Amino acid sequence: MRPQEKDYIPYFEYYINLIPEDDIISALKTNHQTVLDFIEDIPRQKLNYFYDDGKWTVKQVINHIIDTERILSYRALRFARGDNQKVLAFDEDLYAANANLTNTNIQLLADEFDSVRLSNILLFKQLSDKELLLKGHMASGEVNVLSLGYMLCGHAQHHINIIKERYL
Repeated sequence: MRPQEKDYIPYFEYYINLIPEDDIISALKTNHQTVLDFIEDIPRQKLNYFYDDGKWTVKQVINHIIDTERILSYRALRFARGDNQKVLAFDEDLYAANANLTNTNIQLLADEFDSVRLSNILLFKQLSDKELLLKGHMASGEVNVLSLGYMLCGHAQHHINIIKERYL
């Protein structure tokens, strides 16, 4: 089952539409492998490259994918457990500015993404259809758990596309 337009805020639509699978577990698994394969193929000399002043490096973009994965999965867990208190937005630029990646290598980032995504696959595997349809409140509107799962995949895919287009 895929999320319906009524299940998410308009901002999510672009990201959700990047994912062709009609099943959240298939989507998470396929995108997991896509991201890992992509990270492995990034030329090492490009890791600290940024394409314009004020833009993130490739390592920062990969780290942003991981940070966002954690935040969105936390929201999915809260909503799946019936906690519908409004969750606050996060400032992705603040997170990027405060992530010390000096001693981080690409293998560590790949391992971290792998661990976080595997954990999220397990989370979504244990959710019932009823739990997937539970909604919660974000600062920008109401979304259901299923749409957050698709957003995990779409967000990662979006940034892979950006790296391919602008960095490599």
